[in-house]
Amino acid sequence: MKIAELFYSIQGEGALLGVPSVFIRTSGCNLRCSWCDTPYTSWHPEGTDLTLEQIVDEVGAHPARHVVVTGGEPMIAPDIIPLTERLRQRGLHITVETAGTVFHPVACDLMSISPKLANSTPDDARFSKQHERLRIQPGVLAQLMAGYPYQLKFVVAQPGDLDEIRGLVESLHADREHVILMPEGVDPVRLRERALWLAEICKDEGFRFSPRLHVDLWGDRRGV
Repeated sequence: MKIAELFYSIQGEGALLGVPSVFIRTSGCNLRCSWCDTPYTSWHPEGTDLTLEQIVDEVGAHPARHVVVTGGEPMIAPDIIPLTERLRQRGLHITVETAGTVFHPVACDLMSISPKLANSTPDDARFSKQHERLRIQPGVLAQLMAGYPYQLKFVVAQPGDLDEIRGLVESLHADREHVILMPEGVDPVRLRERALWLAEICKDEGFRFSPRLHVDLWGDRRGV
């Protein structure tokens, strides 16, 4: 498997915010988000080929019960099923972070689904049409939500994004307690500005709010 990075940190987003976790970041993605914060896994994929044994051994070297399989898009990574099964054999809590465009029957305790809104579509003509076609897959989203404990995590850039979020939440019959809104950005000042109005929206709509804690703590850095 091509791994972009493997590191020990705390979960910076979502329902498990602050939980010490080992992150396995696969390289490769079927989308090209305009604001992608890990371009080294999508626009310019890079990484090291590791065996499943090497990955699992590195995870086991850290004192964590939680492991996060992320990307890129981990659901398109070869051997994603046997990797998660081996992590399950170690007795770890497994979060899979996915855009929800591909389904595989992985071992997973929390399916962290981040459907990409229209604000993610790039201007680059080489990728915009495919990105727009793939970014929302209702059947896959429904299958993931039915098969696993889940959270729906949306990246919000402007208040107008809420119209699309409301439509998706309604069409997917999602419980609003499982819907998490997070400000877009990799700069702490910009994130705080957006967080102030987004928190008010969450209060009004009954959605959960998530900061980007790792950015607040360490800035826009890899391996955190």
